[in-house]
Amino acid sequence: MANRVKVPPNIFGMPFALAGLAGVWRTAQSYGISPAGVTDALFILAALVWLLSCALYFSRPRDVRGDLVDNVGQPFIALALIVPMLCAYQALEPRAHDAAVVVVDVFLVLTLLYGGWITGQWIYAPVDAPKIHPGYFLPTVAGGLIASAAATSVGQRRLGEFMFGLGVICWFVMGSIIMNRLFISPLLPPPLIPTLAIEVAPAPVASIAYFALNGGRIDTVAAFIAGYGVLIFTAQFRFLPAYLRLKFGPGFWSFGFAFATAATVTLVWINVGRPSPHFALSWLVIGLITLLIGGIGLRTLVAVARGRYLPRPTPPVTGTASPR
Repeated sequence: MANRVKVPPNIFGMPFALAGLAGVWRTAQSYGISPAGVTDALFILAALVWLLSCALYFSRPRDVRGDLVDNVGQPFIALALIVPMLCAYQALEPRAHDAAVVVVDVFLVLTLLYGGWITGQWIYAPVDAPKIHPGYFLPTVAGGLIASAAATSVGQRRLGEFMFGLGVICWFVMGSIIMNRLFISPLLPPPLIPTLAIEVAPAPVASIAYFALNGGRIDTVAAFIAGYGVLIFTAQFRFLPAYLRLKFGPGFWSFGFAFATAATVTLVWINVGRPSPHFALSWLVIGLITLLIGGIGLRTLVAVARGRYLPRPTPPVTGTASPR
């Protein structure tokens, strides 16, 4: 048992990214760019991978209890509650509205409860500052904003506004804490470097929630959010040296959902503004994000086949800096 493989909570990054990719194709489908079959297949795949991830992760309650009080792993557990909302409002709602409402409401409440608990945990048991990483956006910022889009899309607009406020305010609060850690402390240790990609996610996720509330219009608020999103996306290029040194593992799925939401919002801007090559630009965006997530998926399958995907237990992550 000492050498058994531990399933890390960031395993839920896989169905999260696949649902994000399905959302890209769904957006393209809504503009008449892509067929429905690809979207449906991706949502089915995301749901199946989520079920498998839940079976693997929650079958070991002792590990789950340990992750609940671990400053590194805590935030990723929230993804187990967020993925069903993504699938329900985008894939289930057009076919079974009442069922979608039930799924969204149940997991919205669970997301809110977990967000409240983990916020209290961070206050009650002070966080080890070097272990703070952009994954801290997931429980309340991603959870709140995705819940907002989900609730609005299933016809619960006031609830969507409620969760939008929760997500945006938590974005401001958590963003300042995370940026403070990233600016003044050593660079994140290698296992956490992929979480830098999550910095991209809040702006496009907020955009998607806002588009759900305002009917998909690009207005002053949408432009305001997009401006910050472009800045943070551009900052990712500075991280390339650190990204290129990484050893492949479950953390790579952090790139998936973050860039998928950016691709989704880019498609909205392209197809609302409709520049002359909008069709070609749309397919360029779709192709790039599909290649990225497909490549991560292929690397995952190879690593699993070789028994190298889930590492053996290692000492806890420390604040030791990696070279910038």
